Parts: sequence; C-alpha cells; structure tokens
Amino acid sequence: MKVGIIGLGLIGGSLGLSLKEQKLISCVSGYDLNKAHEEKALELGLVHEILSFDEMKKKCDIIFLAIPVEGIIKIVKELEDIAQNTTIIDLGSTKQKIIEAVPQKIRPNFIPAHPMAGTEYSGPQAAVKELYRDAVVVVCDFEESHEKHVKRSVELFSHLGMKIVFMSAAEHDHHVGLISHLPHAIAFSLASGVLKEEDRRHIMALGGPTFRGMIRVAKSSPIMWGDIFKQNKDNILEAIRVFKDELSKCENLIENEHWEELNSWMGDARKIREIL
Repeated sequence: MKVGIIGLGLIGGSLGLSLKEQKLISCVSGYDLNKAHEEKALELGLVHEILSFDEMKKKCDIIFLAIPVEGIIKIVKELEDIAQNTTIIDLGSTKQKIIEAVPQKIRPNFIPAHPMAGTEYSGPQAAVKELYRDAVVVVCDFEESHEKHVKRSVELFSHLGMKIVFMSAAEHDHHVGLISHLPHAIAFSLASGVLKEEDRRHIMALGGPTFRGMIRVAKSSPIMWGDIFKQNKDNILEAIRVFKDELSKCENLIENEHWEELNSWMGDARKIREIL
C-alpha cells in the first residue's frame, strides 16, 4: 500500500516516520508547498520520496491532508478527480467546515479525522516518531464515507497504536472548542498580557513550571491557530464566554474576600484530577 502525505510539518512528518515502520506500507511519499520542507523531510528520513501533487493523486492508495484547516478546504476541491479506490484522510483540528467543503463526488472517499496529538513546535524538524502512539483519533460522520475507506483508515490508525473515537462533526467541534481550542486562546491571551506588563528579565527569572506549562502552547503557529479559530468561531466564542464567567466569579470572590466560598469553588474545580 502506498501512502501520500500532503504537508510535511510536525503532523505530517511525524506520521511519515510512524508509517515507514509499518509493514503494510510499501512507500511513504510527501508533498509540501514549501520546498525547503520537502528537502528537510527527505534529509530527516520522514518520507521515502517526494512527489508532485498530480503524481500523488495517481500513485497513492491513501492521501493524508496534514496542512492548516483553511488549506484543507482549498485542496479538497483539487482532489475531485481521484480514483474511487483512493482514500483521503484529513487531519485537521476542525471538522464541520471541512466536511461541507468536500465535493460530493469524493465524499465517500473522505475520512474526516482529528488526531489529538501535537506539540508547540512546527516544521519537519519537529517530527516525533511516537507522536501518535496511544493518542486518541476522532473520526467524524463516518456514515457518509464508504465502508471500504472507513475500514482502511481504522486499520491504519490501529496499526499506529491510536485509540479511535467516533462522533459527529458538530459534537467534535463543540467539544474541542472547549477542551482544546479554548486553552490555546487562553495561552495566547496570557502570553500577550504578560509581555505587555513584564520585561524579559523578570519573565525569565520568575517564569517557573506553572507559568511555562500554561504558556507552552502560545508558542504554536499563529497561522494554524488563526485558521482554527476562524473555522470554529461560534464554538470558541461560547467556550470563551464560559471561561470568562468562571474567571469573573473568581475575581468577585477574591475582591469581596469570600474566602470560604473561594475555597469551595476551587475544591469543585479540583475534581477534574479524578478524570485526568
């Protein structure tokens, strides 16, 4: 089986490294608009070869889309002429807008998936071989995909050691808006506020594990996250409202010195340790 990966950054590069070790894969091909990324991916052994976009459409049994979500919406329109046997798997962090953009002719070929994996780093040099092992991958609206392509994608995800969860695109976008996208919005906001109020010397001296942990994802690509915020706008705005309500409650409890109620509020929040 021949696999093609469009986008050779962290997500696509890590996928290439993992797939090259799978016995059911005979060749992993790569393509990236950034030719420096293609060269680096070959140098680092993330893929076996580089193909043009048209060559990949003709030669590969499975094509992964590992590019920013706005890029996925554009490129699916250029995949309308693929063979019926070719499986397309998108790895974007949003789902509803992407599915709506897929031409009806190739919707049976299309597997909308979101691997809950990544780091704050980007580019081929950030690729990690074990990125997908034990990670959850969400597969959405699979009822609209042909059984053959669903089976093929599930088999591949399983060989990568991933845990597969099925849900609708609407459910996915709502849940990740709160659990994944909101933390990034908070991290970017925290970083922006600290940079305006503190100088570099104090940030370096006092930025301990708590601050570094919260700020880590603010190092992520603004291009990638700008696209995600755009596509999942309504869910992210609702998540921000939920967070602002809780932050305002914390603010009021501290301002009015309601210490017992504050302790109770934090105790309720601490119950999340029973889940994670």
